[in-house]
Amino acid sequence: MSEPEIFWPGGPRFIQAEHFRLGTDCVLLADFVNTAGAKRGIELGCASGAAMLLLLERSPKLFMTGLEIVPGAASLARENMALNDLTERSEIITGDIRDHRALFRAGSFDLLVCNPPYFPQGSGALPQDADRAAARSELLCTLSELCAAAAFLLQTGGRAFFVHRPERLSGLLVSLTAAGLEPKRLRLVCRDAQAAPSLVLVEARRGGRPGLTLEPSLYLQNPDGSESDEYKHIYHRI
Repeated sequence: MSEPEIFWPGGPRFIQAEHFRLGTDCVLLADFVNTAGAKRGIELGCASGAAMLLLLERSPKLFMTGLEIVPGAASLARENMALNDLTERSEIITGDIRDHRALFRAGSFDLLVCNPPYFPQGSGALPQDADRAAARSELLCTLSELCAAAAFLLQTGGRAFFVHRPERLSGLLVSLTAAGLEPKRLRLVCRDAQAAPSLVLVEARRGGRPGLTLEPSLYLQNPDGSESDEYKHIYHRI
């Protein structure tokens, strides 16, 4: 078992999941989430619960559920909640996203977050480890299935937040709309002002009206290669 790490000095402590290491995308997703008014949220594919920790720290009135198919990662997420005294404000369920109708009642949540596998099936070589492969590729749940689950789980007006790769943006927007989740906010993440986007952040609303706001891009670095002020702010370095 790895020793606990911290997101930043004074921040939440967490133990890394072996099959899905914490990346910048998780931290950026949590920062992108608007928790205003949210009381009950869920993270689909929560791994070690890192995004949940960040949201719970920021929103004292929020209760979060984590759904994770890998038993070892789900167990680790429970440990991470306990490590930060968040057991009473969270629950971790070991289960398959595709079984959402059996696991939850419709409209159980007003907030949903997800950092899904970035690659569709058949898009290249996969790790031999089954858990790592499932974290990388849509072997266990497609993007359309994921969006359908999100629409079922959210109440009308509930908000869903995703991080994905730019080349999958069209598929994500189409899948969201088909499921009844209207895309409302979109933000591109770039290394710097000269680089092409490396990530995309999307907010969608259950039963929302059409109308998408394209926010200014998030740049991680300044022209000289140093960390941008916004990136440092997200990581509590400024």
